Amino acid sequence: MLKLVLPKGSLERATLELFEAADLPVRRSSSVEYRAAIDDPRIVEVAVLRPQEIPRYVASGLFDLGITGRDWIEETASDVISLGELQYSKATSLPIRVVLAVAEDSPVQSVGDLPTGARVNTEYRELTRRYLEKHGVQHADITLSHGATEAKVALGVADAVVEITETGRALRNNGLRIVDTVLVSFTELIANPMSHQDADKRHAMGQILTLLQGTLEARGKVLVKLNVSEADLPGVIERLPAMKSPTVSKLFGEDGYAVETVVPKSDINILIPALKDAGATDIIELPLSKIVH
Repeated sequence: MLKLVLPKGSLERATLELFEAADLPVRRSSSVEYRAAIDDPRIVEVAVLRPQEIPRYVASGLFDLGITGRDWIEETASDVISLGELQYSKATSLPIRVVLAVAEDSPVQSVGDLPTGARVNTEYRELTRRYLEKHGVQHADITLSHGATEAKVALGVADAVVEITETGRALRNNGLRIVDTVLVSFTELIANPMSHQDADKRHAMGQILTLLQGTLEARGKVLVKLNVSEADLPGVIERLPAMKSPTVSKLFGEDGYAVETVVPKSDINILIPALKDAGATDIIELPLSKIVH
């Protein structure tokens, strides 16, 4: 039913891991193969291509569904429908920022301070052009970067760069200072507008999105189950950092309650001893694969 295109390159590994965890494992003959398959009746074809190309391919109808970054959707000005954000990147859940950066000792403090004819090096020529025009920077010389963009100012090739960053570390290490954020970009699941008008395809797209977002929602969280007496119940509930109100049910034939809730994995080393101190017994920590609201 659906033709799907996934991103190759820096997002590739994280995307394949996400699909595996969502019970949609991607099969291909080798890591350099561009054709792939997913054993799911909703997905009839899978390709793995550069994220820069994906918005145009989805917009043109070559694929019904694709995963790419908001940065490339904006750069290509592609007519696609965003079904939702998938908050992961090549290494983290942080968004990618497309930023304007200059040398640390540059007098430029805002985008409007760039001089007429400023040399700007970037992968995002169209996005940069629209951004600079919006802020009144005239006749900028926008040059396409084929890599190592953060080094271009130090080498005297550019006065400024428009580059992606998660933490800003690489820019700082190259003597650059961020002046402004051009765009905040998460990975998104996008659809071809005509395909999205088809009721059956739209329903299948929504189901795929549910699996992917549910998997991401479960990351870093665990299910905690415990028993507690009626007298100790208030103290135990007070210590639970629940996503929502915890589930509390009366134990059959006993003067006590069963309690379960979802909590951050990062808190569990402090939480379990605290719950035991508060009177909880039979505490169980369980991993989660998906949380679907």
